[in-house]
Amino acid sequence: MKSIYLSGLGLGLLFLVAAGCKNDSSTDSVKQAEKENNANTDSLQKEKSVTDSSTAVPSKADAAFLVKAYSGGMMEIQLGKLAMSHAAHQGVKEFGALMVQDHGMGGDTLRSLALGKRIVLPDSVSNDQKKERDNLTKKHGLEFDRSYISLMVKDHKDDIDEFEKAAKNANDPDIRAFAQRNLAMLQQHLDSAQRLNKRVGRSLSGPNMTPPY
Repeated sequence: MKSIYLSGLGLGLLFLVAAGCKNDSSTDSVKQAEKENNANTDSLQKEKSVTDSSTAVPSKADAAFLVKAYSGGMMEIQLGKLAMSHAAHQGVKEFGALMVQDHGMGGDTLRSLALGKRIVLPDSVSNDQKKERDNLTKKHGLEFDRSYISLMVKDHKDDIDEFEKAAKNANDPDIRAFAQRNLAMLQQHLDSAQRLNKRVGRSLSGPNMTPPY
């Protein structure tokens, strides 16, 4: 009886550990979406091999691109709203409003595309992005301006790199076209962020640290 009890206890502990691991992974919506898409892609590839369909099936890389692009867009919107309330520089506030507008429309298009391709999108930004957002939330005025615009320059450089790769290499033609269409907008955002970065930097180096409106 004792051995049976210990064996059952061991199985129970293993179940709790497994459940705990599952809950940990599911707390990051981006990772969870990527996991689901990997499984879905394998299933779609099998369906295609059976039906011998000529229709292109989005690859795991295609799905990962849309997941990352959607999460990034959500992040841009959240930080853009933050800029509208936390920034000192009027140009930074206006840039934040532009991020909310452009990435909001881009997100709508991306959702429709993903739905048609049976690609799962995250319902929130990644845990790492949440940390960046929470860090910026604590800042105000010129300190916020400098941190936010610096992050926008870095993020848009990374975005352009990812979109250029997808525009050339995505397996699905619709995803390639989506990436190509959005490159010009991302480049405009990067150019604006770089100009603001210089202006905000000058405002922080002056004796009065006054934002140049």
